[in-house]
Amino acid sequence: MRKLEGVGVSAEMIIINAKVLTMDEGRSRAEAVALGGGRILAVGSRAEVAVLAGRRTRMVDAEGRTLLPGFVESHMHLVLGGNELSNLHLGGVQGFDMLARLFRAYAAKNPGLPLLMAQGAAYEILEHPVTRHDLDRVIADRPIAMMSPDLHTVWANTAALQAAGILHGAEMPPGHVVVMGADGTAAGKLLEFEAFSPVLALTGDLHLQLGIATGGEPDPWPDAAQRAKDKEKVAAGLAHCAMHGITSMVNMDGNRYTCVLLKEMEAEGRLTARVKVPFHFKPHMPLSELDRASAMAAEFTGEWVTSGFVKMFMDGVVDSRTAYMLQDYPGTTERSAPLFEAEWFKDICREISRRDLQIAVHAIGDGAVRQTIDGYEAAGRPDLRHRIEHIELIDRADVPRLGALGITASVQPPHPPGAMDFPISAMAHVFHRDRWKDAYLTRTLADNGAHLAFASDWPVTDVSVMRGIQAALTRVPYDGCQDERVGLMETLRAYTAGGAWAAHMDGLTGTLKPGLAADLVLIDGDIEAIPAERLGQTGIALTIAGGRVTYDPTGMVDKAA
Repeated sequence: MRKLEGVGVSAEMIIINAKVLTMDEGRSRAEAVALGGGRILAVGSRAEVAVLAGRRTRMVDAEGRTLLPGFVESHMHLVLGGNELSNLHLGGVQGFDMLARLFRAYAAKNPGLPLLMAQGAAYEILEHPVTRHDLDRVIADRPIAMMSPDLHTVWANTAALQAAGILHGAEMPPGHVVVMGADGTAAGKLLEFEAFSPVLALTGDLHLQLGIATGGEPDPWPDAAQRAKDKEKVAAGLAHCAMHGITSMVNMDGNRYTCVLLKEMEAEGRLTARVKVPFHFKPHMPLSELDRASAMAAEFTGEWVTSGFVKMFMDGVVDSRTAYMLQDYPGTTERSAPLFEAEWFKDICREISRRDLQIAVHAIGDGAVRQTIDGYEAAGRPDLRHRIEHIELIDRADVPRLGALGITASVQPPHPPGAMDFPISAMAHVFHRDRWKDAYLTRTLADNGAHLAFASDWPVTDVSVMRGIQAALTRVPYDGCQDERVGLMETLRAYTAGGAWAAHMDGLTGTLKPGLAADLVLIDGDIEAIPAERLGQTGIALTIAGGRVTYDPTGMVDKAA
């Protein structure tokens, strides 16, 4: 048995009869875990751990289910996801009739909303590119808008564009576009955050988007009443994540206001997961703005709310052709452009690293990935565990550089077209056929020494980790391409210990080891026996974060002796 030294009190809870996969190389398997004081007290056999049982210890019988470290969601948007839970959802919707029927029903149920906002609208939701006139046919007398699954494109009707003041266009920073029609008015398609933020502002919730949209803070600062409303949205997101076994998350947008909300929730006993929040650095910012990043890192240092890293966007996304490529997109003369000039980006990376802060960069196209690697190489700080988010296409010459420079590949198993919810047809539109072999790599990156951290990018895709595990294990290789899957244990590690390491949380969580936080998830079955194609249907039986039960759908703990 591995036991926390100095333990002289009985455990608060002991989980027995479990298939324990610890992700701890010192002892990879066990059958019981003892918890107390928010920490893991012991890991071992039932007989070994039972010695810590006292009169008030709850003995929870796992009945052969799999017990894992709580899932670490390495790339998500907690506040945005929680905020969107009440919006109209268009995942899987195709064709005008279905779109109109759903929007009109949503409008009837929400007569007072200033903007009828929908999420998850596929780029190919209609048989032709969506315009404001299409949405006017859906609803003309109220502002309506819908966002793409990747959160990088919004389509709005005329009423929304008028209310937002951008019907006749607007000056935008590079990479952010109000697409204009031949008649000199906005066509209805808005690319990237600065372009569609005036529409989102109609909801009254734009201050929740500032972390990702501008990197700024709300002005004026929200009062107690507004913060209470905002915290309800965060709470909804946290509850949704707890249902899926998530106990730690890297929130890939945010600002000091986000941290303040979370700290208030922690004080109120309402924070049910550990959250790491970045400072968002934009291309127009001077290096002096990084003083704010350092201040956030110094202010938020607890076990539940932390900062300590800087997030940047190097490019957009492939579907809107804003991802920066080394060659033109199929059938076009476009390859987009990086959001940061190369030498300026190197200077930024050096300065962030000088401040001992981690860097996370959204880089999807192979051009963006190369420029990001170049910046990290110039910084020369592999100890900071800099990371690249997404890596949807990479030049083969750059693959070994990730491992050599200690870069984490933060990738999302649900993202490859055909793996989960995104259609395989998207591949032909955005990648040349001879480059499919370089798209959505996982095994190749790992084999070349890159650290793996898995995530969903919720609400871009379903936050369900079990569905993500299924996607990782059942993904079919593209025609003529290598198999990019990693095995079950490697996949589980990337959702637990690997994610914790990438977030500098490995001294706190990610493995089941005495002394670490009591963050656990109990899978409703034997994960090694469940067919891979059924893993996504497998539920979570119990989620525990810091020794606190955050999800217990059947009252398992309450029934325990």
